[in-house]
Amino acid sequence: MDADRITLTQFMNEVQRKIPGATGDFTGLLSDIATASKIIANAVGRGALLATGKDLNQKLEALANDVMLQTGMATGHLAALASEDMEGISQLPQGGKRGKYLLAFDPLNGSGNLDINFQTGTIFSVMRAPDPKRKVKEADFLQVGSELLCAGLVQYGASTRLIMTTGKGVDGFTLDREIGEFVLTHPKMTIPVESTTFAINASNERYWEPPVRRYVQECMAGKEGPRGKDFGMRWVASLVAEAYRILTRGGVFLYPHDERTRDQGGRLGLLYEANPIAFIIEQAGGAAITGRNRILDIKPTELHQRAPFIFGSKQEVERLHRYHQEYIEGKDVSSYDMPLFSSRSLFR
Repeated sequence: MDADRITLTQFMNEVQRKIPGATGDFTGLLSDIATASKIIANAVGRGALLATGKDLNQKLEALANDVMLQTGMATGHLAALASEDMEGISQLPQGGKRGKYLLAFDPLNGSGNLDINFQTGTIFSVMRAPDPKRKVKEADFLQVGSELLCAGLVQYGASTRLIMTTGKGVDGFTLDREIGEFVLTHPKMTIPVESTTFAINASNERYWEPPVRRYVQECMAGKEGPRGKDFGMRWVASLVAEAYRILTRGGVFLYPHDERTRDQGGRLGLLYEANPIAFIIEQAGGAAITGRNRILDIKPTELHQRAPFIFGSKQEVERLHRYHQEYIEGKDVSSYDMPLFSSRSLFR
């Protein structure tokens, strides 16, 4: 490792030093999360040596969940944990030291990609426990996203990368396997303002609302259309991979409200996916909405609440928000009924 490289531990110690009255508990918690992610990264890296097919997906997802729980409970920095893979919350063992933070996490996002050796990741967010002296209730986790203390994602791929914000910008760390430490490699990450890439599952086009159909069709029209430039379309079915690409290259990701998800409110988990990713994206200069509202303004009503999710380069997200508003207000009188998959195909 180069002498001038900064490790995650050094980085957090420097952050802690600037906070009057800091006790080191928060730094310790982030160290716990980093340790858990190293264990998960090692297991994911072994892949088919552990199992194959659906057995691999299930085994590694269960392992990742257990690692996050056990690591989080071991050091007394937390008051309770909530996992997307569990119904309720996980309390600390009776008699154990109770910390002042809450941890919500998706242990292995994109685990369905494991059998094709594609990217997966862990998503997490840290909240303050309202009253560390009493037993934590589920309602304590139902905090507005703008109140998060920290959010991060760990990307397991060719390299293991930890992207994190504590509300003062976004920094990226890469795991140096030789020394077993995360090293700062992407300081002060900023999403490019200009964008010519969007990510959406085009097979769901028939379920989209008119504002989304309008946006996608304008992008697909390229230089000859109203946007006056060509766009590229991506879709990798891994939220962590999509978020990382947008952080580094710009673009917009859409998993919008549609007819199939109307009853459940959306497709992605608000607490475990949308809130932490939205916090990271906003801190990097981007924006994140449901289509109609800012993600971080939503007051959760249940642990596994779902939400539509659109995020990315600020100008593109603002355009999508405007299209939704025009649709709601009846100002959008254009027709966007032409299917993408017409007789001339998607790539017409």
